[in-house]
Amino acid sequence: MLVNVPNLLDPAEVTTVRNAIEAAPFVDGKETAGQRNQRIKRNEQIPAAWAGREQIKKLVLDALYRNVSFRHAALPQHIIGPTISRYRPGMHYGMHVDDALMGPPDHLYRSDVSFTVFINEPHEYEGGELFINSPFGPQQIKLPAGSAIVYPSSTLHEVRPVTQGERLVVIGWVQSHVRDERQRMVLADIALIGERLAKVAPNDTITDLAFRCHVNLLRMWSDN
Repeated sequence: MLVNVPNLLDPAEVTTVRNAIEAAPFVDGKETAGQRNQRIKRNEQIPAAWAGREQIKKLVLDALYRNVSFRHAALPQHIIGPTISRYRPGMHYGMHVDDALMGPPDHLYRSDVSFTVFINEPHEYEGGELFINSPFGPQQIKLPAGSAIVYPSSTLHEVRPVTQGERLVVIGWVQSHVRDERQRMVLADIALIGERLAKVAPNDTITDLAFRCHVNLLRMWSDN
């Protein structure tokens, strides 16, 4: 399931993140790649040790947790990262699948859902499309600043080479309360149905039934 989350960050938040990025140091992105993916990863990232990274991290995490579309799609139990990445001309990330387990060696988390938050506008760089091999065929994604794409971590995907300009993104991964993608999709659909019914028929029994289905399926399928 691919979920487009428009305006995850508002314009003021995008500006705050961009200003922080402009002041940040960058290191080779291979430092955070798994052993196999190091051979195909060509980008730069803000090091975890840089103090200003926490401001960006908090702003993005707050935006994710308050966004209803993201919460329904990911059912986040824990968010890994996020990582701030930069692609300049010639940089790319070849076809790969995200590592199944991420985090410090003594506390690894399962990656169920991946997300990319776009920090600058599509016209500011050429190339750099996020290419995802989805069940519905290949998808090329390049969204406006502040928007995000959410997709299963199990999919093969790549970042096409940037040929001009600079691509800025924040990426991260989610250990979901529900590890099965199909179950998360059903839950997201039922949650949407419940929300629509609550607006048009808040006191109707059918609205209560929709919420009951969502809650009890989550109870049944949750890893907790």
